[in-house]
Amino acid sequence: MTVLAGATLIFLMVHLIPGDPVAALLQDQFTAETYAATRARLGLDRPLGAQYLLFLQNVATGRLGTSFRSQRPVTQVLAEQFPYTVELATGAIVLAVGLGVPLGMVAAVHRGHAVDYLTMGAALLAICVPSFVLGLAFLLVFSFHLGWFPTIGAGGGGVLDTLRSLTLPALVLGLRTAALLSRIARSSLLNVLNLDFIRTARAKGASRRAILYRHALRNSLLPVITLLGVTLGHLLAGTAIVEIVFSRPGIGKLLVDAVLSRDLPQIQGTLVVFLVIVIVVNTLVDLAYSVADPRIAYA
Repeated sequence: MTVLAGATLIFLMVHLIPGDPVAALLQDQFTAETYAATRARLGLDRPLGAQYLLFLQNVATGRLGTSFRSQRPVTQVLAEQFPYTVELATGAIVLAVGLGVPLGMVAAVHRGHAVDYLTMGAALLAICVPSFVLGLAFLLVFSFHLGWFPTIGAGGGGVLDTLRSLTLPALVLGLRTAALLSRIARSSLLNVLNLDFIRTARAKGASRRAILYRHALRNSLLPVITLLGVTLGHLLAGTAIVEIVFSRPGIGKLLVDAVLSRDLPQIQGTLVVFLVIVIVVNTLVDLAYSVADPRIAYA
């Protein structure tokens, strides 16, 4: 039902995009006969209801139609671009978790001290700076001036070349997520440290390390998992800005190009994939709750 409702909204929103797909495809150089023939070939001369039913049929069968621009199956185009986005999102998530959660813990343990203020101030700055500004700054400093990383592309000359091409985009995409995770982790851990069972553990003589890692950390992970799940769906579906700044292939950039060229099947197919990603990630987040907190059970 969720997929059906989401697919319906996608179809309606895509058909509200201004501009004529046929005129965009023919580059405004056509006769009336060519226009009519192309419109019929693309199936745009059919009633909107018939186009909607065909779209639902394509979604149900996983075909997603044929791209107007490339004349190739939408699924084939997505299959070529999707690994690049997964690669970028994975790098960003690894960076965000590896940096954000430990910094949040350090800030919580040293609440009110200089480390806390410095960490949270840096996190607030990272949240406020737009991704494209940070990306351009990184390109200017680390690529143009220092020459440490390539300016465009996704590598392809080996593992090291791929990692060098991935580093800056992953940093840009992951720093904001790391900042959000650090603030959430700090707040959640502080709340847990004030609960009764933590005071009981202290009264029984448990060490500070045992209280932090054995009792408090695991119980503070639920908000972090929630944010991480939402962010993962966002990263997979919203990498367009970073991919454009660094001229990387990926489904985010693919979607932007499809919108600019009024490639309706490609837009619809890409958005359906985004929808499925978000649904799958939210389901995995729900399952992860029971792992982090055994008190949560699903019937």
